[in-house]
Amino acid sequence: MKKILLIEDNNEIRENIAEILTLANYEILEAENGKGGVELAKHKLPDLIICDIMMPQLDGYGVLRMLSGNTSTASIPFIFLTAKSEKEDFRKGMNLGADDYLIKPFDDLELLDAVEMRLKKNENLKSGFQKNAEGLNDFLQEAKGQENLEKLTSDKQKLQHFKKKQILFLEGNYPNALYFLNKGKLKTYKSNEEGREYITNLYKAGDFIGYLDLIEDKTYRESAVVMEDSEVYVISKEDFFLLLHNNRLVANQFIKILSDNLADREERLLKLAYNSVRKRVAEALLFVEKQYANNPDHKETQVTISREDLASIVGASKETVIRTLADFKDENLIKSQGSKITIINNEKLRRMRN
Repeated sequence: MKKILLIEDNNEIRENIAEILTLANYEILEAENGKGGVELAKHKLPDLIICDIMMPQLDGYGVLRMLSGNTSTASIPFIFLTAKSEKEDFRKGMNLGADDYLIKPFDDLELLDAVEMRLKKNENLKSGFQKNAEGLNDFLQEAKGQENLEKLTSDKQKLQHFKKKQILFLEGNYPNALYFLNKGKLKTYKSNEEGREYITNLYKAGDFIGYLDLIEDKTYRESAVVMEDSEVYVISKEDFFLLLHNNRLVANQFIKILSDNLADREERLLKLAYNSVRKRVAEALLFVEKQYANNPDHKETQVTISREDLASIVGASKETVIRTLADFKDENLIKSQGSKITIINNEKLRRMRN
C-alpha cells in the first residue's frame, strides 16, 4: 500500500482529501502545519507528499526547500495545493522542484489522476534502465515527461562512431558534453611529467564517461580513447544540466546512475597505489575480468587486453607485468595467448589482492 503524506492546515479540506485517498486504498499520514509535515516526512518516508502552499509558520515552499535538502526525502514526489493560479506561484514552485500542482477547488478525479501519475513516474524512474541505447532513450523519455523538462529532445542525442585508438577527449580540455558508450570498449588515462601513461579506468557498453569534470565545471583530469571500434552517444551539456537541475527525482536517479561505480573505482585506485606489484597485477586482472569478461560467473574467464594497457593499469613497466604474468602462469592462475588471458583461478587471485 502506497503511503501519502498530506500537509494541510484547513481541517475540513485535509479530512476530505484524506477520505478520498483512503477510499482509493492509500495509507494516509496527516500534518496540520508545515513543521509537523517535515518531521513526519523524515521519519515515515512517504511515497508522495501533498502540501498546501499558504500555511502559517512554515509555508509549502519552505517545506519543499527543507525536504529537498535532505538526502532521505529529496526524491519524494511533491504536489502543491494552492487556491491561487498566478504564474508567479507556479514559477516559484517549479524552481524549487515541485512535481505538480492542484488548484483548489478540484474534484476527486483530478486528485486521483495527479497522485497516480506521479507515483507511476516515480516508480518508472526508480526502476532504472537497461545500459544500452534503448535503455538510455527510455530514461530520457521518462525525464522528458517530468515538469520543466520539455526542452530535452532526443534529436540532440547524437550517436557517433569512433575507430580504435581514436581520442574521445584530452586531459586539460574543457568538457562540453556527457558521453554514453553504447558499443565497444574505452579507457581513460593520465600522463605524468615524464610522459608515461597510466590507465585510470576501463569502460564497457552501458557506461557514462566524463561526468565528474562536467559537473565540477573543470577541465578534464584525464584523457579518453577507444580501445576498439565503438559507438558513443554524445549528450549535450545543456541537456545534461536540464536533467540535473530541473527535477529533483530525475537528478537523484541520474546521479545514482552516474556514480554507480565511483566507490569501486576509489577502492581499486587505493589498492593499486599501495599494494605490491604482484597484488596490483592480480587486482588489475580481476578488474578487467569484471569489466569485459563474457562469462564472469564461470570458473575460467577469458579477457583480451594488451600488455601495455595492463601495465598502465598496474602502474608498472611492461617488462615487470610480463614477468608477473609468467609467474601467474607457472602457478596455474592464468593461461595466455597473445593479448588473450584466461583466468583459471580467480578465487586465488582475489585472496592474493587482500
